[in-house]
Amino acid sequence: MPNQYDHLFVKQMPVCGENDFDNEGEAAGIATPDNLGEANWLVHAGLVPGAQVNMTHIWITETEQSQQWVLPHVHDYDEVLIWTGGDPENPHDLGAEIYMDIAGERHIITTSGCVYIPAGVEHCPLGFNRVDRPFRFSALSLAPNYASDRAERTAARNAR
Repeated sequence: MPNQYDHLFVKQMPVCGENDFDNEGEAAGIATPDNLGEANWLVHAGLVPGAQVNMTHIWITETEQSQQWVLPHVHDYDEVLIWTGGDPENPHDLGAEIYMDIAGERHIITTSGCVYIPAGVEHCPLGFNRVDRPFRFSALSLAPNYASDRAERTAARNAR
């Protein structure tokens, strides 16, 4: 017999398809880095009806090459980006060096953690200087579905 709250559990993370998730870099013709795992949805309004957040999850694997992943963009909702090292003996060590800009200010990240991005604040580029061992990257958007101004920027640039 089903429980009252069974519908709130996501037991199989679906793959983020091309139409489901806007890879900010791909929209501008930047190749997807080779060290990205399969992107999966953890939750969004389509998976859990009534959900007011959406969250994705991806493993980032080793690379010695510096690679840009995501281009600058803005959301009309708050977002939290989360990176978690994969070493259970040292969970604070990310095992990588990543970079991310917030409103044009560069930040270098080498520890597990997150960043809270208020609505309307431009963020990224985001990329990897190096990845010594796999780590998890998640994006938690405080909105039922993902959206950004990247598509509008790309369309305006192409119209010139």
